[in-house]
Amino acid sequence: METKIDLIRKNEFQTSMWSGGTTTELLIYPEKAKYSERNFKWRLSSAKVEVNESDFTNLPGISRIIMIIDGKLTLEHKGHHKAVLGTFEQDSFMGDWETKSFGKVTDFNLMMNEGCIGKLQALSFKSEDRIKILLNESSEESNQITDVFYIVQGSIQITEQEKTFEANEGELLSVTRESSESKCELNIYNKGDKEAKIIRATTFY
Repeated sequence: METKIDLIRKNEFQTSMWSGGTTTELLIYPEKAKYSERNFKWRLSSAKVEVNESDFTNLPGISRIIMIIDGKLTLEHKGHHKAVLGTFEQDSFMGDWETKSFGKVTDFNLMMNEGCIGKLQALSFKSEDRIKILLNESSEESNQITDVFYIVQGSIQITEQEKTFEANEGELLSVTRESSESKCELNIYNKGDKEAKIIRATTFY
């Protein structure tokens, strides 16, 4: 397959209510998978937690990574570990753990079903910075790799060969390639007048 690049705007996201606030589905694979049916390989979402204490949904077979966008969150995984997270800090855990959260936050979630692994990374760029990111990771155990760049703050320009994309706060760019495919280089330019903050999610599946 050729490298596939998609820019997803704010108005394409789906937001729904849950007991502790709202959650916005940013991206799901396969595209027609449904979170309610748990038939996804991986899913990215952002939640606003509007209550001081909440219980996480039981999700057997799902591994999770949460990164904080705004606020401070304490996660207590019964029988496992406790994590206190500030902005752009993350925690990994299994979906079938008994998990309680404490704190009102906005967070970023990566959920992965069996046969998928992934990671999150926080990036920041000063105004007018130009950064090159080489997408060259591979995995013998996966067929595809998707890198997602979610714009938490600012406005950026991303160029890949002859293609240029403009992404603003709350939007994302996804880049999907075969695990065996040659590397892909992205040139990122912070075209705004303030620091750009981005969460990069990488999934191997």
